[in-house]
Amino acid sequence: MVTLSGIFRDLLPLQIKTLAQAAFMAASADEPVNQNYIRLHALKYAKENNCDLETASLRVFGNCDGAYGSNINFMIDQGTWDKEDELAESYTRRKGFAYGTNGKPVRHEALMQDIISKVDVAYQNLDSVEVGVTTIDTYFDTLGGISRAVKKAKGTSIDAPIYIGDQTKGDGVIRSLSEQVAMETRTRVLNPKWYEGMLNNGYEGVRQIEAHLTHTLGWSATTGQVQPWVYEEMTETFIMDPEMRSRLADLNPTASAKVVNRLLEASRRKYWKPSEKILSVLEKAGQDLEDRIEGITEGV
Repeated sequence: MVTLSGIFRDLLPLQIKTLAQAAFMAASADEPVNQNYIRLHALKYAKENNCDLETASLRVFGNCDGAYGSNINFMIDQGTWDKEDELAESYTRRKGFAYGTNGKPVRHEALMQDIISKVDVAYQNLDSVEVGVTTIDTYFDTLGGISRAVKKAKGTSIDAPIYIGDQTKGDGVIRSLSEQVAMETRTRVLNPKWYEGMLNNGYEGVRQIEAHLTHTLGWSATTGQVQPWVYEEMTETFIMDPEMRSRLADLNPTASAKVVNRLLEASRRKYWKPSEKILSVLEKAGQDLEDRIEGITEGV
């Protein structure tokens, strides 16, 4: 199965048709099904659902024309979800349009559900040192969305494995998502050279720190593959240190409050378990920052 970004759909229509043709050719190949799993699953789906082989062989999915993303990024940013299955439902609803050999999107959510119930692993390639999986929300919105949708379709408590292909330094390196998030956390968010550089940019720098944390929470919500220490170390670095907390608040009180609230949200959703002392500091810091934003107090 191949999933498309809206940008890929808009810029590369011929490649989309080629991918769809490749899937149909594989399903139509005269060869044993134990050597051709696309044919095996397409024949089975066509028989069970009384459809033609071309429909059953559709493997390229994305948004409908004019739409972008799965909206999981907005749900995470606004906290407008209760159960993680809601994220999976948003993904399949938004990305459940199949692209055939004519390049036209047609809703095939049932077919998509059947396909992803057989997915064993999800993969994403990285080709820029400037952008990582926690830098922007696009990655967890799509790759994370796939993972959550696969888990729901399989009806299992086990998260689908996700691997990141890091091609940024020539020789490719394959990491698990957990390893990739851990590496980016250590080399960026927890790296004094990185966060001091961010803070030198003032208001926007604090917002960037908050964005990394929010995207990390997005990975926890969609994959369950973020280690608890990530939240613990972020808390120690940016909140437990009174001087650092004050710097963040002076530069951007709104983003600082979001940092605290994200850490508290991660705790409520059981992505990490802070000690009573740390939880108390977080709650107090959150209240102080909210008061400051409302103009109730002079500072934190």
